[in-house]
Amino acid sequence: MTTYEPAIDLATITAIDTHVHIEVDDAGHAALPPELQAAMDRYFGGHAAMPLDAVAAYYRERRMAAVVFTVDARTRLGTVPNSSEEIALGAARNNDVLIPFGSVDPLTGIDAIESAKRLHGDFGVRGFKFHPSVQAFDPSESRFRPLWAAIQELGVPIVVHTGQTGVGAGTAGGFGIQLRYSNPMLLDDVAAEFPELRIIMAHPSTPWQDEAISIATHKANAFIDLSGWSPKYFAPQLVRNIGSLLRDKVLFGSDFPAITPDRWLRDFAALDVKDEVRPKVLKDNAVALLGLA
Repeated sequence: MTTYEPAIDLATITAIDTHVHIEVDDAGHAALPPELQAAMDRYFGGHAAMPLDAVAAYYRERRMAAVVFTVDARTRLGTVPNSSEEIALGAARNNDVLIPFGSVDPLTGIDAIESAKRLHGDFGVRGFKFHPSVQAFDPSESRFRPLWAAIQELGVPIVVHTGQTGVGAGTAGGFGIQLRYSNPMLLDDVAAEFPELRIIMAHPSTPWQDEAISIATHKANAFIDLSGWSPKYFAPQLVRNIGSLLRDKVLFGSDFPAITPDRWLRDFAALDVKDEVRPKVLKDNAVALLGLA
């Protein structure tokens, strides 16, 4: 077994995409049930998922690095998730461009904690991905404190979905997926209780954008990735804070394959953001947060 160690040439890459989904494994197994994948396709206008090595080639061609992960929602969805172990091993094969995050299902209790320790210790994952709405859990609940404490002790960040989701969008009852679990204010409790746990709030947090901005400005351990939305749709208050209070706290993320980095970067180039802030958003903040320097 090869444990992941990064070998990214920071002098030659132009950006780090901090939010990239591996939606199919090498055998073609999909991370989401077909009806949820269909809802995602309708929401984002269709997209083509790639296996990990193809994702690596895609980002290598663009001289970018990418944080890659899946979402383990086995309890809520009743499906076998894509393997975080395989993602870590694939990232080790492509460690010039890929950075692996693991995912564990919080509803599995102690098993989630043990899996997180194993993924970090044995496979070298550099963080963990959570999606409270899809995984059906409230991150502020006391029963998840042992999980946050364990990850804080590992010293790696978590990236947590916030706001609206395309998963289940447009289906009857939204497939039973509850958006309230993805209110970023639930993460404020976590950030306060675990001050050494670095929390990346994924996406502009519609309809809770102001809440996310407040948390990121108030808590030194809270950050925002800008994935899941084209920058041309960013709320004005988010754009203002990217260039001011949050200039060191926001990260480029595309949400590939739902949104391509090409589209995201094209629209970001037209955004009213100071030139000296752009390198921070595109690469420098991620280098510091992920410990790549």
